[in-house]
Amino acid sequence: MSRKMTDAIALALIWLAASLTVGFLLWIIWYILSNGLNHVSWAFISENYSRIGEASGIWPMIVSTIYMVILSIAIAAPIGIMTAIYLTEYAKLGSKLVKVIRFCTESLAGIPSIIFGLFGLTFFVTVLGLGFSILSGTLTLSILILPVIIRTTEEALMAVPQTFREGSYGLGASKIYTIWRLILPSAIPGILTSIILSIGRVIGESAPVFLTAGMVARIPESLTDSGRTLTVHLYKLTQELYTQHEWDQAYATATVLIVVVLGLNLCTKLIGKQFSKATY
Repeated sequence: MSRKMTDAIALALIWLAASLTVGFLLWIIWYILSNGLNHVSWAFISENYSRIGEASGIWPMIVSTIYMVILSIAIAAPIGIMTAIYLTEYAKLGSKLVKVIRFCTESLAGIPSIIFGLFGLTFFVTVLGLGFSILSGTLTLSILILPVIIRTTEEALMAVPQTFREGSYGLGASKIYTIWRLILPSAIPGILTSIILSIGRVIGESAPVFLTAGMVARIPESLTDSGRTLTVHLYKLTQELYTQHEWDQAYATATVLIVVVLGLNLCTKLIGKQFSKATY
């Protein structure tokens, strides 16, 4: 077989794999939207939830989901980014501490989410006495997404050319100035990728949330109140699919969930572009 034929076959396989990936994503989105858009209305989004009646809204679940996303990212992102900065910029290559941190990070990434939920139930809910609350769920999810932020940010920082650092140090800039003004701005796309992946992970989790934040379908008035996220609500609905109305509610909730994920990802991208423009 000639080299041109081999290259053509390899290219065809690559395009086929990419097309299948995009195709599955578009098929899932189309299937959910085609079944759920007809049942999404302003009343469904804005009203409170009630199992009785046709106007059972999901507004409390949307609010709880947004709370969980914002607070989890606010806690995990600074810790994860600073850890990645230490591993790439300050720690000595091959040191035992770096090996221990990376081993712990990889181990956390491989733990099933239900284990995080059991840990949060035991430690945050029971030992610390936080109860079933937004705060307990947020702290649990922060630990869950920490490995994603650390590893992705570390790869983004390592991708910045070493010549950037050498040139900055050669001009007399300090290490912290080089990191803040040169390295981090160059790594913003990778850092945003870690945040986007973490947002999707937070929204998509159900077991750690209902074991720590509870399943109360009302708007939480404080961080110590219980709440129900959209994913937990969808899980709850799938346990009660006895009528056509409940099926319609499940598809409508899944539609809103997809739109919220896409909207949060888009907002993160726009914010990242604004930071990049302001930096440069």
